[in-house]
Amino acid sequence: MPGAVSTVVLLVGLFSLFLPMAAAGQEARLQVLPLRPFYVDFAMRQTFTPNGRDLAFQAGFTALTYGNLEVGATYQYFGFDSTDQHANIHSVYLNPRWNNFIDILDFPSGSPISRTLRHLLFGPLEDRAVPFVGAIGGVVVAGPGNKAPAYLTGANLGVRFPVGHSFALELEFAYFVYGLDFEGTSGNEQQLLFITGILF
Repeated sequence: MPGAVSTVVLLVGLFSLFLPMAAAGQEARLQVLPLRPFYVDFAMRQTFTPNGRDLAFQAGFTALTYGNLEVGATYQYFGFDSTDQHANIHSVYLNPRWNNFIDILDFPSGSPISRTLRHLLFGPLEDRAVPFVGAIGGVVVAGPGNKAPAYLTGANLGVRFPVGHSFALELEFAYFVYGLDFEGTSGNEQQLLFITGILF
């Protein structure tokens, strides 16, 4: 557990080093527990194994914002079940994000690289898109085997499109590494997810 906490603190510290310098000169305001945006994601997938299925659920809220820095707190459940395997994984993690990270390429003054990238990636939605990159660090509080709690690390990359005053559409690639003792064998379980959802 102390190692997992140290990993989370280190991730947040390293993440803060890459904040754009412009944010320091602006009137950035620290907000603790603004709660919004908050979100709930649910997914179920039939696997290729006989009578197998995956079930995933996660819910979270915004724990802290400061300028373009946003830290989310998330609970995640991931389970799979088949005729010969069954496992449930419960985890909690922090997800510090750097919103609009692409704006660090705001040069040269005549034709900024960031503006060109936004136009190529998001087309007519370039002014509304909020691209982000983030780190993931937390703990698996319950999982297969007898080694829980264990660590959870990863990273995510995505974009948020504000649709209205109260909600936004978000597309995200997330990579997770779980430290688990599954069926008596300790090791890392890896997961790559594409997540799309509505934030309120």
